[in-house]
Amino acid sequence: MRAVSANLLALLFLCTCACVFYVWSRLESRLERYKRGLQLPSSFHVGPSPDISAKTFRALLAVPVAQRLHLGGRLDVRNVTGVRDQIGSLGNRDYHMNVDNKGSVQRGVPAKFGSLVEGIFWSEWLEAQLPASFSEEHARAWRERARGHRIVRLEPGCGRISNQLATFSDGAKACVRYGINADQVQGETLTYYLANLLGITNLPPLILAQLNVDSEQWASVRRRIGGLQWNERAVVSLTEWVPNLTGVVTPAPLRQESKGLRPLQGELGNKTTAELFELMQWTDLIILDYLSANFDRLVSNLFSLQWDSRVMERETNNLLRTPRGDLVFIDNEAGLVHGYRVLDMWEKYHSTVLGSVSVFRKRTAQRVIELHRRRDTRTRLLELYRDSEPLSPELGFLSYEHAGVLQNRIDRLYKHISHCKEEYHQL
Repeated sequence: MRAVSANLLALLFLCTCACVFYVWSRLESRLERYKRGLQLPSSFHVGPSPDISAKTFRALLAVPVAQRLHLGGRLDVRNVTGVRDQIGSLGNRDYHMNVDNKGSVQRGVPAKFGSLVEGIFWSEWLEAQLPASFSEEHARAWRERARGHRIVRLEPGCGRISNQLATFSDGAKACVRYGINADQVQGETLTYYLANLLGITNLPPLILAQLNVDSEQWASVRRRIGGLQWNERAVVSLTEWVPNLTGVVTPAPLRQESKGLRPLQGELGNKTTAELFELMQWTDLIILDYLSANFDRLVSNLFSLQWDSRVMERETNNLLRTPRGDLVFIDNEAGLVHGYRVLDMWEKYHSTVLGSVSVFRKRTAQRVIELHRRRDTRTRLLELYRDSEPLSPELGFLSYEHAGVLQNRIDRLYKHISHCKEEYHQL
């Protein structure tokens, strides 16, 4: 009897810890998003008051009392990691791959269903109309320039207080992520390279840097680093800064009342090209979040449905949109390392979100299939990481246990894609 009582008390304690962790992490996330809205350059126009309606009860705790009187508006401009500053010197504002104008389409015009999907894959015609959000050429050039310029200013503007908005000597900007622990920077960095491995281009370019106030790169902000109490020699990540972004609401096919995103004419035939382009990017997002076990985006919304039935109608955490419609996947620190540590708590929600998608980008699916067949995900991710990032030995890599979890999730994703093929083989 004592053993039963002890087990029940232990279970109650674990449940209490899980709830406290969830409340704290979501409160911090909401606070980060609110602060992003506040840190806007003077040249940007801010629209109505921010939409600070709560996704959960914790959201209001992150907002000053005066702001709670102005619920309902929405920020028109965001200041987060990603695309270069408009006054930066890293090139033109167009960061996309060149696309033949002959193949361009009007994004607001519905397309014929026959040209939308091929089996369970988005059609080659649609794929050709949606260029890379951050091309490989752009990412390589940004990384080289970011490593070669001095940082002349650090200021708030990238979420939590421990992160900073850095201005380079040429006027360009980046978000510096100083992790409370190494898991956060490692998760952000390895998720970026996992996306590269899968051909997903919606994550802003990223580099690692080691704090050294005696180096040319950091000397100009020596006093600021001291005030922030950043540890000397700590490894931080810098991601390209993206201005002028807006929030993204989960599309109807991916909400709880829907049957999911399926390759059916009645469900896709009436979509505009803009809606289809966004859905294509959502399918990549769901694949990436499933593989990395990132719970701080759509999965956390699904969890919140327990007490907030309208959470899917509000903006999704850590997901923003450029003026031309490209989705930007930001703040991926919960992926891989930390996500795998708390996987048992979130796995059923990850599986539910993945099960809502039966249409995929062929390129992404082909890479998943290849990684499944070769069973070398750890080797290929490590090679890409080491070849691209000089400081990879300093930050470290996935443990063998976590690398095994990643391969296992690749295998599960392959089975899901195969199941979808069988279910819709007549299409």
